Amino acid sequence: MKKALAVIALLMACSVVLLSQRPSDPTLLIPQEGPALDLTPVANPLSFPAGTAMGFPGDLEFDSKGHLWVISRPGATFNTQPVVEFDENGKYIRSFGEGLFGNRPHGIHLDSDGNIWISDGSSHTVVKLSPQGQVLLTLGTKGQAGDWNEAAGTHLLREPNDVAFGRNGDVFLAQGHTPGAMGDPRVLKFDKTGKFIKSWGGKGTDPGKFQVAHGIAVDAKGLLWVADRENSRIQVFDQDGTFVRQIKYAGLPCSFDIGKDGVTMVNGFTGQILKLDLEGKVLSVYGKMGEFGEAHNVAVNSKGEIFVGDVTKGVLKFVKK
Repeated sequence: MKKALAVIALLMACSVVLLSQRPSDPTLLIPQEGPALDLTPVANPLSFPAGTAMGFPGDLEFDSKGHLWVISRPGATFNTQPVVEFDENGKYIRSFGEGLFGNRPHGIHLDSDGNIWISDGSSHTVVKLSPQGQVLLTLGTKGQAGDWNEAAGTHLLREPNDVAFGRNGDVFLAQGHTPGAMGDPRVLKFDKTGKFIKSWGGKGTDPGKFQVAHGIAVDAKGLLWVADRENSRIQVFDQDGTFVRQIKYAGLPCSFDIGKDGVTMVNGFTGQILKLDLEGKVLSVYGKMGEFGEAHNVAVNSKGEIFVGDVTKGVLKFVKK
């Protein structure tokens, strides 16, 4: 029995390494400084029926009913239906999506009609699902990485990470997860039917370039915020791709939830939750070494409770003290 448990522990540790991507540059692991954000962790925020388990969360988001949606990363010992819905109290409702994605689905986002968009870097696709789980649209070709080039007739993606929506339904897709020469981090813009409009970005450190275009969101002004993770910054664009400004941080900005009064951001392997004002200025910081494996994504519900998708530890919940 001890030997079997040791093997399981080793397999899980290996899966954590494969499903997360710790940077090689130690300067990227310096935490962001700021006044303390007083939060209290809540144990066991999600509940499951007997015999049901969920893999590590790639991303999570609340819908208009206060239900929490998670895109999980399935494994041999976990639920193989990776799209999981919980009620407002964290109770498991249902799951679906078996066989649609690879081993590292990355992002989940709900549009104004309640459709569910999954960005799957491991299969190089973005899939739009109805609330019932029916596939409505697929961008990219499963298992094929490449360029979206209308002139050449190639309609491929390269590690899509996240999507956001304009008020008219336009879709903004942030892609490019792996740093290095083979990556092509950029933002692609489509209309609501999936027709390609334009793209911008590419690899680099100059304004408008990215190292890893990890997360994307639209603020109340209609501006696009992109988490340029390995460049330790957020870049802000208008919806035509014109660079507006950048905000630099210590650490690895991964994901943010833009609310009416401010922004909640998670800082990746630095293991932090940051509260920002609506211009991106740091107001307060929570997190200590070891509390997070990787604070990968964040969602805030209507009560102000903060849920963090940690791809090495699971879904974590925090409330104000």
